[in-house]
Amino acid sequence: MIKTRILDLPVQSATHAHAQHQLIVGLDGCADFEVMGQGGAVNRLHACLVPGHEMHAFSGRGNNHMLILDLLTEGPGPGGVEEEQLARLFDKPRFVRLDQRMQSLLDFAAQALGGPDASDSPMAWHLGGILLHSLHDRLFSTPIPLRSASVIDLERIERYVRERLDRPVSVAELAACACVSSSHFFALFKQVSGLTPHQFVLNVRLDEAGRLLRESSLPVAEIASRCGFSSQSAMTHAIRRHTGLTPRKLRLSSPL
Repeated sequence: MIKTRILDLPVQSATHAHAQHQLIVGLDGCADFEVMGQGGAVNRLHACLVPGHEMHAFSGRGNNHMLILDLLTEGPGPGGVEEEQLARLFDKPRFVRLDQRMQSLLDFAAQALGGPDASDSPMAWHLGGILLHSLHDRLFSTPIPLRSASVIDLERIERYVRERLDRPVSVAELAACACVSSSHFFALFKQVSGLTPHQFVLNVRLDEAGRLLRESSLPVAEIASRCGFSSQSAMTHAIRRHTGLTPRKLRLSSPL
C-alpha cells in the first residue's frame, strides 16, 4: 500500500523511526535529513529514501512543502505489482538526484494533491505508484554487468575505512579504492561480503567503538566522534541494536 501526502516539516530538529519505507521529495523549500549516518538535503532536485524501522533525523529550512510517500510492506501495490519489488529501493538509505522527467512528475503531483482531501483520493495512490516505479526503473532498469569478484579486497577496504573513521565514507570512495565504478561496486561488494557497503562500514565503526569502550577511559561522546557517528545517541542506538547492550554496559562488561 502506498500513501501519498504533502507536509510542511518543522524547523525544529526531530528524530523518529516508523515501520513503513518512505520517500521524501521537496516541492518547495528545503529540508535536512540524516539516516543511518548519511546526511543530505531534500529539495526539488534531491529526494531521500528512508528504509523502514531506521532512525532518521530531519528538520525544515524555513517554509517548505514536502511530498511524502509511505510504502507499507504488506499487500500488492498499484497495478498488481508486489510491494517487495518496490522495496528494493529501500535496501539502504539513498539521497537521489532527480532528473527532468521526475521533476515533471512532481509538478503534476503537486497540482493534483493540492486540495484538502487529495491525499485520500485514488489519484494519490496512483501518483505515488508512478513516482516510485519511475524512480525504481531509473535506478535498476539497466542490468549491472559483474566483473570478477577478485577486484574486491575486503582487507584493503577495511583499512581504508579505519583510517577515516572520524568522517563519512562514501560508496564512491570505496569504489575508487577498489578501482571500479560506483555503479558496479555495490553489486560486486555485496556478492563478495554478503553485506552492503553501508553495513560493512557500520560494522567497522561498531567494532572500533566497542574496542575503545572496553580498552580506554575516553568519554562516550568522544568515542562516538572518533568512530564517525553523528552523535552519542546515534552510536548508542547502533550499539544497542547490534549487541543488545548500551555503551555503559558494554564498558562495564570489560574485564579491565
